[in-house]
Amino acid sequence: MYHCTNHFSGALKNLVKSVIKVGEKVPMDVTLGKALPPVDGVCAIAPKVLSGELFKDRKVVLFAVPGAFTPTCSAKHLPGFIEKSEEIKKKGISEIFCIATNDPFVMSAWGKDVNAGTAVTLLSDGNSEFTKKIGLEMDASAFLLGADRSQRYAMILDSGVVKHLAVEEGGKFEVSSAEAILKQL
Repeated sequence: MYHCTNHFSGALKNLVKSVIKVGEKVPMDVTLGKALPPVDGVCAIAPKVLSGELFKDRKVVLFAVPGAFTPTCSAKHLPGFIEKSEEIKKKGISEIFCIATNDPFVMSAWGKDVNAGTAVTLLSDGNSEFTKKIGLEMDASAFLLGADRSQRYAMILDSGVVKHLAVEEGGKFEVSSAEAILKQL
């Protein structure tokens, strides 16, 4: 007797996404855009940088937002890390990164709008490649944000290895804040 479940079991395993876990290394081969501050009101073309260049041989905080200029991201998440950046860096963090699936021009304009300065480096994962590789993408079409957005999360990386990961449940902002990350350092 032929069972459909046996035939499709391999294909179904490929549909189940795997979320990165503590102890695993983030992808070090993904090209991201590093947002630059606008000059004379014009956003500069972002330099391309490999994720490995950002995370190799250093301890960093990486947090993700579903979208630049969205309410929680602009009012709480990014401003919280800007405000607490010195305190976080005093705990041995080399750099704080904010990643979103927006294009680098939007990330540059957002950084200027919230006065990110050098406190937080904004990264564009415009193709959602990094986000998908770590299994933290979401479909935000219901909010008119598109199908390939990042979930809200924060992680502590040491040489690219996840030492702490906090992923928010839908619509919440509790475990990925700057204050929550400070408690983990």
